[in-house]
Amino acid sequence: MDDEIAVTALAALAHPDRLAAFRMLVKAGPNGLPSGEIAGRLAISPNRMSFHLTALERSNLVSSRRAGRHILYAASYEAMRKLLAFLTEDCCGGRPEICGDLGALLPDCTEDVCQ
Repeated sequence: MDDEIAVTALAALAHPDRLAAFRMLVKAGPNGLPSGEIAGRLAISPNRMSFHLTALERSNLVSSRRAGRHILYAASYEAMRKLLAFLTEDCCGGRPEICGDLGALLPDCTEDVCQ
């Protein structure tokens, strides 16, 4: 990942509604959620949610697919892993005791989402 891609992804997450939607999609798993459900759960108007989901999709952090009349959005776990790796690749300067076990800070998750 290069700096430009990382900045685009971080900029997409730099809004409370987009960050909340992304975190919801990460929790939802690979099947994702319909845009209307995301909007409803976050108490955001569908038009505004569509705007935010489009920004997340442009950053490649989420993908969309049509299912009948609905558009389903899902987190891109590969893009998320690449962003996290980019942010931590220079961590520690060869001294892993500085960063510690970052994985230990994460709550338990299912294998299909975290692997």
